[in-house]
Amino acid sequence: MIEKDAGFHPLLERFTEIATSRERIPAISKLGPFVYNFWQDAANPRGLWRRTTLAEYRKAQPAWEEVLDLDKLSAAEKEQWAWKGAACLYPKFERCLLSLSRGGSDAVEVREFDLAKKEFVAGGFRLPESKGGVAWIDEDTIYLSRDFGPGTMTRSGYPRQVKRLRRGQAIADAAPVFEVSEDDVGTWPSVTHEKGSRVEMVTRVISTRRNEGFVVRDGKLVKLDLPDTVDASVTAGLLYVKLREDWKPAATAYPAGALLALDLEKFLAGGRDFDVLFTPGPRLTLDSFVPMKSIVLL
Repeated sequence: MIEKDAGFHPLLERFTEIATSRERIPAISKLGPFVYNFWQDAANPRGLWRRTTLAEYRKAQPAWEEVLDLDKLSAAEKEQWAWKGAACLYPKFERCLLSLSRGGSDAVEVREFDLAKKEFVAGGFRLPESKGGVAWIDEDTIYLSRDFGPGTMTRSGYPRQVKRLRRGQAIADAAPVFEVSEDDVGTWPSVTHEKGSRVEMVTRVISTRRNEGFVVRDGKLVKLDLPDTVDASVTAGLLYVKLREDWKPAATAYPAGALLALDLEKFLAGGRDFDVLFTPGPRLTLDSFVPMKSIVLL
């Protein structure tokens, strides 16, 4: 085993020292008036979720406000909780769905958290440990893909079903939305919240490089008419498509590696006149992209 190699432990110690150094730059995400950071160091081995203002963050020594201490939570509950992220509800960002893992496993327990009070919501959404996904629809409704019992997981060990759950409703009574084959990898929900709009989507993952996307329209799922090899996402009403193979949906052919964009409603109405945001070259490929308010960072 690799752990027996003479160089393993010195290298592990060095990487741990780097990863937990108090000198490293804290990565942040903005939610409402605050920026948030999840921080681990020698004093906080399980981690500390904290926040500050953007003005304070720009200082050499920002003053952080504790939101959730996973070391304290682990001690109180006699568990070894690992942080797996938070999904917070637009636009107030006062309610979050926190994903907590026992010992760092892929399966997570999901709990509703009140950011204003900095505490878990009594009687709020709480999902038992499982692999899967969760997404806010509105303050009282969520999508979830989980282990719902015998026959509801794929051979790969991921959820076969997406359901819709209302506040106060038992998980067993959640409304079915979508189901994939046990031979697929799995299925996951996502919801993109923007000012004045909300795009609800479900993804069927067929294999590591093949998937199908569906959007909710009038309570029904509408399949995106795209090759199953593309990476597709929606931001601010625009459908972004990153191609892995050449594609000619209409008169225009687009090369593998290109990044395309088109208004989602136009696409659903049959439009295929994409804007080409990136075309690969002999020594140039697209690593990632980030849509902003009026630009896209490549």
